[in-house]
Amino acid sequence: MDEFKAYRITQQEKGVKAEFVACTLDDLDPGAVVVRVAYSDVNYKDALAATGKGRILLRPACIGGIDFSGTVVSSTDARFAKGDAVLATGYDLGVKHHGGYTEYARVPADWLVRIPQGMSLWEAMAFGTAGFTAGLGIVRMEANGLRPENGPVIVSGATGGVGSVAIDSLARLGYHVVALTGKATGHDYLMKLGAKEVKLRTDLDLAKIKPLDRAMWAGAVDNLGGEVLGWMASTMKIGGTIASIGLAASHALNTTVMPFILRGVSLLGVDSVNCPMPLRQEVWRRLATDMRPAHLKELARTIPFEDLPKAFEDFIHSRMTGRIVVDLNP
Repeated sequence: MDEFKAYRITQQEKGVKAEFVACTLDDLDPGAVVVRVAYSDVNYKDALAATGKGRILLRPACIGGIDFSGTVVSSTDARFAKGDAVLATGYDLGVKHHGGYTEYARVPADWLVRIPQGMSLWEAMAFGTAGFTAGLGIVRMEANGLRPENGPVIVSGATGGVGSVAIDSLARLGYHVVALTGKATGHDYLMKLGAKEVKLRTDLDLAKIKPLDRAMWAGAVDNLGGEVLGWMASTMKIGGTIASIGLAASHALNTTVMPFILRGVSLLGVDSVNCPMPLRQEVWRRLATDMRPAHLKELARTIPFEDLPKAFEDFIHSRMTGRIVVDLNP
């Protein structure tokens, strides 16, 4: 096979060096399955790795990209055959194992999910880790008893990738969704995705969070952490459930035990990286069927591979809305 293009991130004494390089299959990490990558995407974790703003890499140099979708070229594992449409998210991709910012990837078969019926390769990356994490959070909340008739569900970080997919999917399932955002300009976008109400974070008094406040939410999807998560906990209804997904604002959790012991609130940690394969496959099946967003094409835009470096700063400086899909083989 001839040389192909990849985007490699190298740890340096001060920060990182990220650049396009020429590779061959011999440069890739071991794995049972070789995939011709059709699409990847950009997640906050990718931006942290590529800009050096976060200590993400667990090796000196790594092809970036924690997600990809594509078509199997060769496989030594009986579960996959040439021509199969597959996706991969999480595990060690783009962190400890060469990731999806490459025209060809080689990975362990255990990391691959067959693309569900009715979902395209592009759609798989319009979801990517962000969409999969949103779906995983919803599935776990429903397993914990969340139902549309229980009451409203609030979603923080609403204009981001996880928030956008969560709002659209929850609305598709019949929930009354309240979008919480720091972007006043995001109102029309969020209403189009299916939010029934839009709240601005600036309207919250996060300096005076009560141990228990007025009970408003049956469910909450939190992408921020910190004071917002503390406020959510204090305003949950009896038996409410919170999916803790991100820490875009803070890794701290400032709350008391009172919501949990006096209202029976559940706080669910959502880890998409190490999600067991049976649950992983079920979430992808749901995203392709009853939980499928109605506005996936509107919340995701596609960029060519060569424009990838320009996208990272928008994530770091909170200028992103929705999702970015990267076209590896236009």
